[in-house]
Amino acid sequence: MGLRRLFVFVASCFVTLNVVAQTSVLHVGEVLAVPGESPLKQQTIVISDGVITDMQSGYIEPSKFDADAVYIDLKQQFVLPGLMDMHVHLQGELGPKNDSEMLKMSNPLMQMRSYMFAMRTLNAGFTTVRDVGSSGQEMYAMRDAINKGWIDGPRIIAAAFVGITGGHADISGIKPEFMEFLDEQNHTICDGPYDCRRATRHAIKYGADWIKITSTGGVLTDRATGTGQQMEMDELQEVVLAAKRMGRKVTSHAHQEDGIIAALQAGVASIEHGTYTSDSAIQLFKQSGAYLVPTLLAGDTVVQMANNTDVLSEAQKAKALKVGADMQGNFAKAYKAGVKIAFGTDSGVSKHGINAQEFLLMHKAGMSPMEAIETATVNAAALIDMSDTLGTIAVGKQADIIAVDASPLDNLEELLDVDFVMKGGKVIKQ
Repeated sequence: MGLRRLFVFVASCFVTLNVVAQTSVLHVGEVLAVPGESPLKQQTIVISDGVITDMQSGYIEPSKFDADAVYIDLKQQFVLPGLMDMHVHLQGELGPKNDSEMLKMSNPLMQMRSYMFAMRTLNAGFTTVRDVGSSGQEMYAMRDAINKGWIDGPRIIAAAFVGITGGHADISGIKPEFMEFLDEQNHTICDGPYDCRRATRHAIKYGADWIKITSTGGVLTDRATGTGQQMEMDELQEVVLAAKRMGRKVTSHAHQEDGIIAALQAGVASIEHGTYTSDSAIQLFKQSGAYLVPTLLAGDTVVQMANNTDVLSEAQKAKALKVGADMQGNFAKAYKAGVKIAFGTDSGVSKHGINAQEFLLMHKAGMSPMEAIETATVNAAALIDMSDTLGTIAVGKQADIIAVDASPLDNLEELLDVDFVMKGGKVIKQ
């Protein structure tokens, strides 16, 4: 290929990747523009440069907005804002091959698999996710590539783990020599308040949007170390303060009451799992305004695995059968007491792309369909400080829009099969 022809080819590729944004006009039969309010019927939604620029009652001729507008007919469908999952792990999926994958899968190949999981999530209608624990640089790279428009994918809010030696965020279940090698690569495991301050700053320096701590033990730690409090109060406080100084929020994995209370007292913005949320913890939730991200799907998944597979070790099975079985009842208690809830699944424990099953479990615990949808839209947007751009379908907001065949307010199972996905004005699935 001659130099001139090569230049023309490269230039044409560049133009293809940077197509001038067109105006899109959607005619929608019914739309839950603001979850928590009544749906609207027969609406016209206008989108330009990825942002909603107009919304009017009735079906307005697209050419009235732009002679070259792209028309999308959703008259027979129910439309709602793009869903948001506040607890995913895009870089893996719990299964029988995890040990061998750790040894054999290269970081670049793991990144390609992560992208597959991300697209499954996006095609399921989840246009924004908070990834709360992955290999940092690979996750930050995928986040940034999506934000730049180089690749499709859900909007990613990327959190970095900060945890203590031997705690839930630390390495477990492998031979000591391999643990020693991996320990040298992990700069966010800490001990004592000042070391945890350093670890937090390190994570933010290298790209973390959020910090995730593990105030208690966890089910999938392959040690019989329980699910009670592990990080000390001075460590928790230092992480929250160091993150706050650098403009970041902190969330805490927490199962038992002591660790939930300690994390809330330290000032975290949300609690992941919150399995044993006591009356005292509920009071702290309400005083602080912190969110509970319940991950009921993860609890259900590990119970099924413990009962029906050999994926989990004996230490993991014992914790799974206890914690997983108790999650739903404790969630119902917190919800009925008025704790703020943001949607989260812990996908990666469960399979990616089935995130909407969390809605059914929340509904089974007593939450109405409307309230469940609010957790994955307006509540999630508030948790990540993006209410100005996400969470509702309104003029000036990002055009994150999904559609299903019938109203999920009548049957939440509609959200298990999303038919149309638009993220930032681009149609991903139709």
